[in-house]
Amino acid sequence: MTAREDILGRIGAALADVPADELPDDVTVERGYERSLGLDADGLRDLLAERVADYQAVVRVVEADALTAALGEACGRHGASRLVVPADLPEAWRPPDVELVPDDGLANETLDTLDGVLTGCSAAIAETGTIVLDGGARQGRRALTLVPDLHLCVVEVDQIVGTVPEAFERLAPAARERRPFTFISGPSATSDIELSRVEGVHGPRRLEVFIISP
Repeated sequence: MTAREDILGRIGAALADVPADELPDDVTVERGYERSLGLDADGLRDLLAERVADYQAVVRVVEADALTAALGEACGRHGASRLVVPADLPEAWRPPDVELVPDDGLANETLDTLDGVLTGCSAAIAETGTIVLDGGARQGRRALTLVPDLHLCVVEVDQIVGTVPEAFERLAPAARERRPFTFISGPSATSDIELSRVEGVHGPRRLEVFIISP
């Protein structure tokens, strides 16, 4: 028996007494875990910034009219002159003096030659410092944020939630559409059994997050 067959067999056995017409909403599930942090918008913003920085990412809280300058400064710091962007990137997010390459299905080999990627996000989780992408508006394809070495990500303050359960509630429509999710907690990094840290294995080695504060 393969592991897959074993797992599916156990699931089938556990569901053997469930009526075929029963729906998930028909059964009350006790949920005793924390569902909200009870913080206001400023508190969520500050906690997110703190947790993102804990992951060795660069995070900046900027006003909307200062965003393009902040993005341009970051590009200059990283020597990034060409960024791939989703086709629906807002005009107000376009940094000056940087070539923006709209994605029209670029090959991975082409993405690898660009200096970085600039996107928005679907949600941000303050408690864990996690940025969530679901392939929706201002995010583009999943490959855009996995291949380039630098990811500049814009987070709007109303996209910040306190906890993981709150994030999943917000992501439910995208889940029903079967869109792929990417959860980003800092730059891509992994460690082997001797704890030797290697960055950039599963995604961008450098991550900068820009939180737009009203």
